Amino acid sequence: MSLELLGRVHKELSITGSALYETLLAIAERVNRKVQIIRLHWQAAMLLERMDRIAGDVGQDVVDRVARRFLVRGEADAGLSAFDAVLTRAAGRVQDLKQSLVRIDAQIRALKLEAIHQDLLRLQCDLSLRSAGIERLLVPRGAPAVGQRVRACPRPPSVHIATVLRGPFLLPPGEDLVFRPDDIVVLIGLQADLDRVTAWFTGPTIMSRTVSKSG
Repeated sequence: MSLELLGRVHKELSITGSALYETLLAIAERVNRKVQIIRLHWQAAMLLERMDRIAGDVGQDVVDRVARRFLVRGEADAGLSAFDAVLTRAAGRVQDLKQSLVRIDAQIRALKLEAIHQDLLRLQCDLSLRSAGIERLLVPRGAPAVGQRVRACPRPPSVHIATVLRGPFLLPPGEDLVFRPDDIVVLIGLQADLDRVTAWFTGPTIMSRTVSKSG
């Protein structure tokens, strides 16, 4: 009997240890993701500072050249070609920095979307324990929701619109928000009620469905 009890205790401790390890891994991933986002924001700030510095250097060059022309009248401006070269180099450097900013912005958005996806997965696990669920629905063209406001959504009381993802932006689901094609709508509620409202976001128009049923 004591051996059986020890076996059960060992099993419980193993399960608890595994859960603790998974929790620590999840926390580490979240912290690491936030650190990466902070580092990328810092890199973007440094790139913007370099762009400002280039613009300042070019502006100072312009001021110096204009001042010299006023001081030495009648002198042929043989430095125009040199100034054109300065402008060309500056424009090229700024263009390179802009491309770097675009790449950094894409990395930041990817990390944020990854964090959102992980949060949604955890939330979905919690909701499943309560006979509830979470749905991420892509709104296609021709869906009943397209062009409609949030207040027009025929959702049961248990269903809530958590957010709307439009491109890289998370939009608060205010009552006057109008749904557009390619929006991603996040719904939370009882699973049975979610199944009832899903077609409004993803199915064909209500009119065509009604006609097909009557036919």
